[in-house]
Formats: sequence, structure tokens, C-alpha cells
Amino acid sequence: MDNLAHALVGAALMRSVADRHVPRAALLGIVAANTPDLSELLMGLPGTRADYLVLHRGITHSLVGALVEIVGLTLFIGAGWRIARWYLGRRGRAVAVPAWGWLAAGIAAAVLSHLYMDWQGSYGWRPFLPWNGTWYYLDWVAIVDPFFWLVPLVALAWGAERHWTPLTASLVVGGTITFFVVRAHDLVATWVLGVYAIVCVAAAVGWIRYWFGPVGRQRAATLALLLLVVYSGAQAAVAAGRKRAIHEVAQRRFGSGVSWAALTNVGRPFTWEAMYASTDTIVGDDWQQPRHLRAPGVQRAITQTHEGRAMAQFARFLAAEVDTSGKAIYLWDARYARGSHDGWAVVKVRME
Repeated sequence: MDNLAHALVGAALMRSVADRHVPRAALLGIVAANTPDLSELLMGLPGTRADYLVLHRGITHSLVGALVEIVGLTLFIGAGWRIARWYLGRRGRAVAVPAWGWLAAGIAAAVLSHLYMDWQGSYGWRPFLPWNGTWYYLDWVAIVDPFFWLVPLVALAWGAERHWTPLTASLVVGGTITFFVVRAHDLVATWVLGVYAIVCVAAAVGWIRYWFGPVGRQRAATLALLLLVVYSGAQAAVAAGRKRAIHEVAQRRFGSGVSWAALTNVGRPFTWEAMYASTDTIVGDDWQQPRHLRAPGVQRAITQTHEGRAMAQFARFLAAEVDTSGKAIYLWDARYARGSHDGWAVVKVRME
């Protein structure tokens, strides 16, 4: 999912797990929840589109990578806090230092939430790198979902001090979210806009009437997380039925060897796009395109070039097109491209 969703869920999760034991829990949750993506930057910025496809959601998002990140971040923050206590203590200032156990528990929850939130979508997750690069997909929740922004943001705002600083921060983030939701109204289901408006009204009422405040901020964060669990679980239940229906259609139309998926739709929760792939063709509900994977040039591109191997390991529904000159081959993932020669999910392989 997007980094704002990771940040807000991570803040709520850290506050729910360790708020009474770790100072600045929400802020640490934001950092911890985005550590898998931040670690990618430390490994180096991708130079090409193919490099990005290999690097993104790579080793830093694996179970091994998460373990290293949890241990490393816990040691770094815990040691930093103790150094600050020693330094400031010599100047007569007391500094509260969290216990290692609570700090590790909160950081672990936030980091693992990143992996789970990525897994529940249709982009995919590779948990067993570096030994196995297989992608896994739950196909439950879209990669961008406004409720994964709004629900934790409301909980964090309800648990804040009655002061202009946290209120301004909440309004700025909430206003930015609302701007993008309204701007994309043609992509967003009508019922989502209605529920979004209701939640915004409830957020304002809850803040004005002081339903939680700092004393109850841990409960507010826990409530938000439970709502998201129920929301995701409901989508998982509906998705199971949709997947069965798509699987039956796949068997009936293409036979037992067909690949198929129920892909999430951004802005339209509880709906999925069907996609099927035989050896030669990829088919959607109202479109189809040839794959051209048997062409000798395409096979060479996939097996002998960096760009081709990168796209082949990433694509769930790989398709190709040979340029009329025969000197270039375009490879793309039909989840995100429909035969275009440009786009982030398309690579061009020059065959000299």
C-alpha cells in the first residue's frame, strides 16, 4: 500500500501496543512502519525501470529483511535513547527510557504491518527472499484505499492534546486526503464518498466533544485498528466468493491449465476485476490481447536480458509485442498495462 497508509496505521499500531511504555509511540510507529521502503533507498535508488521492478518489495520486504530491520531499529533507537539519558542526565535533566521489550514489540508490530498490508493487495509480496522469489497475493484490499488513511487518522486526532498544533497537523493531512478523494471522484464508488463524509462528520464531533483525548488515545487507536481488521476481513470474505466464480469461468472457458486472478479495484472496495491467461492470450471481462510469448525473439529477451528477466519475475500476466523493425521487444504486465509502449509496468528490450 502507499506510504501514507503505512505511516498512519503504523502510528496507530505502535500507540495501541506500547503507548503507555514508549514515549512518542506514534512518531516511532510512523518511522518503523515505513522502514521496509526506507531500507530500499539505503540499498540504492533504482537506475532503470527494470531495476525498480527487481528492487521494489524485494529483500527489504521479506521475512528475513523484516527481522533485520526490527532488530536494527530497536537497537538504534534504544541505544540512542540511553545515550540521550546519560548525556542529559549529566546536565540535570531526566529522560524517560522505554524498556527494550516494549520498544521491540511496538517496532515489530509496525514493521510487520507493512508486510501484511502489501500482501493483502494485488501487487504482491515476496516473503521468502533471498532463497525464493515467488510472489504471493491475497487480492483483498486495493493498493490505495481511503479508509486506510481516514480511520487511523481520526483515531490519532481523537487521542491528541487539545491544542492547535496536533489539530493543524490532522487538518492538513485530512484536507490533503480529502482533496485527492474528491479529485478522483470518477474512480471512487458513490457509497465510499458517502461513508467518507459520515466518518469526517463523526471525526469532528468526536474531537469537539472530547470522546477520547490523551487518556483514551490507546483505546482510540485500538478501536481504529479493529475497524480496519473487520473491513479487511469483510473484503476477504466477499473476495472468496468472487474468486470461486472467476475460477469456475476460467475452468469452463480455458480448461484446467489456465491462470486467473481477481484483481482489486482502486476506489471501489468489494469489487474485483477478472483476468484470465492461457498460453497465447490474456482475457478480461470485456477485452483480450495476444501474449506473443512463443516468439523466439521474446524468449531470448525474457531469458537473456536484464530487462526481460526483471519483467518476467515481476509480471503476473506477462505479454509481449515485437516491434515492426524486429530490433525492439516490449514486455508488460497486463495487470497495469494494455499493450502500451510506455508506462511503469512496461519495459523495452533492444535486440541488436
